[in-house]
Amino acid sequence: MRLGVLDVGSNTVHLLVVDAHPGARPLPAHSYKVELRLAQLLDDSGSIHPEGVDRLIAVIKEALEAAEDKGVEDLLPFATSAVREAGNADEVLARVRDETGVELQVLTGAEEARLTFLAARRWFGWSAGKLLVLDIGGGSLEIAYGMDEEPDAAASLPLGAGRLTAGWLPTDPADPAEVKALRRHVRTQIARTVGEFSRFGAPDHVVATSKTFKQLARLAGAARSADGLYVPRELKRRSLEDWVPRLAAMTTAERAELPGVSEGRAGQLLAGAVVAEGAMALFEVETVDICPWALREGVILRNLDQMTTP
Repeated sequence: MRLGVLDVGSNTVHLLVVDAHPGARPLPAHSYKVELRLAQLLDDSGSIHPEGVDRLIAVIKEALEAAEDKGVEDLLPFATSAVREAGNADEVLARVRDETGVELQVLTGAEEARLTFLAARRWFGWSAGKLLVLDIGGGSLEIAYGMDEEPDAAASLPLGAGRLTAGWLPTDPADPAEVKALRRHVRTQIARTVGEFSRFGAPDHVVATSKTFKQLARLAGAARSADGLYVPRELKRRSLEDWVPRLAAMTTAERAELPGVSEGRAGQLLAGAVVAEGAMALFEVETVDICPWALREGVILRNLDQMTTP
């Protein structure tokens, strides 16, 4: 069957269309995405601006048209931290439902972490052993660890690259004092969760997902996206430690000129790099392998699993 997953995230609204059936890997057929940056469209009360809601509804309508054009049989719509934490979340969800017919499922942070973990486990397989998965989104950082397809521990922290950029790095280029304060904040937040994971022992394999990690790996010499999904990619902490001060000294426009960095994500790449560096340091990780599958694939896989459950 042809499935569509509609991901209303903190950075983008992304429709991923796949051909899938139980027992087989989902094959991408079409991708439609718009960088809406909901995490940065908040007023002083933490609510999404009316203009932001209008734009969200317009983009969802465009995605629905794309899904219909591509013959999608079943649409799996969900929203993450930007909608989940908005002060007017109920109003936003109601307007989306009334004006588009889409009932967005709002995932909790823990659900995001578990579904991303499922995708990474299926990608790397059982031979990966005890798996630690890190995912940096626009609004939050997800961490999950486990031996099976359901993690033993999962956490979501308010350390998304878009959120931190808006709240901690208002100048361009970033003020060194702002970067230092952000680094301290990030490490304090992550340190509070390390104990929850360390009691399970050291992981056998550490995996990172998300656009942020992919771009950082590309800067450190990993293969281009155009080289395909199956080319192994990794990011070493040593390389990341070299890149963080370099990114901090650049303007957004200068970062956008770097290989693999999109113009839309250049502004928040520094904050993402600070989070990645902090996570790898506090979890004592020297190298992460980049997983091409993440939350959207996890949603698809869970849906396929439920189709086979009596």
